[in-house]
Amino acid sequence: MTDSPLQNRTVVVTGAARGLGAALARACARRGARLALLGLEKPRLDALAADLPTPALAVETDVTDPAALVAAAAETRRRLGRPSVVVANAGVAHGGPFAGSDPAEWRRVVDVNLTGSAHTARAFLPDLLDTAGYHLQIASLASLGAAPMMSAYCASKAGVEAFAHSLRAEVAHRGVAVGIAYLNWIDTDMIRDADRYPVLRELRAHMPPPARRTFPADDVAARLVRAVERRRTAAYVPGWLRLVQVGRASLPPAVLRLSRRELPRMEAEDSLGPTGPLGAGGLADRAAGARSSTRE
Repeated sequence: MTDSPLQNRTVVVTGAARGLGAALARACARRGARLALLGLEKPRLDALAADLPTPALAVETDVTDPAALVAAAAETRRRLGRPSVVVANAGVAHGGPFAGSDPAEWRRVVDVNLTGSAHTARAFLPDLLDTAGYHLQIASLASLGAAPMMSAYCASKAGVEAFAHSLRAEVAHRGVAVGIAYLNWIDTDMIRDADRYPVLRELRAHMPPPARRTFPADDVAARLVRAVERRRTAAYVPGWLRLVQVGRASLPPAVLRLSRRELPRMEAEDSLGPTGPLGAGGLADRAAGARSSTRE
């Protein structure tokens, strides 16, 4: 698409090794963008970079490491030029009751999803200020309404929504736009793995029928790239999530009623155990977190 605003621009995607991040990279490359692919799984990043039709750089980066992100920003600037778009997509999830959760694993979810998003913005903000660029924060239906058994994930996604709103207000007068992507279930390793656990399978099964559906990552990426091209302040995939935004105050009472009815049965069936990190990306992050703890 030679008429895309992304043509010959540099786009940074975190969590680019698989899932939505990889799909976003492919979609941006089809619009003529140069890609900086940040993530933990270097062989997958290298393979994706080699497969893209435009120049691409693969940088193994843990978003919880501010120094690594600053180094990645410098390498991106040197090799591809100053980024015009940054997509903070890196994320992990664990499931299970809060009371029995491992404190380190709970914290890691928040560190990756929330603090890692802030570190990403901090590292690349000088470039976005220079290019009057666009920062897209990947959020979730969990940003609009929290669910039981996903306390760390929901807390982190509510946090990134608030962070993005705050950042937008700070940088708008400098020409930088900040968008939030509210997404429902996407067909990724993380969601497919979640379906193996009764606690998370039941969570999705008790949602209204439209909310149970999973969407192909490539379809979601195509919608998000259009939002990037238009510098949207909010993107909703699927579109009916706009209605959830309007009625979000009604969600906590509805979730509470459902939980009071269903959780006693699940407790009796002993199906509320912790899941650990979900998906292959979650396992890669666990290994990165272990390395980080060793260094500390």
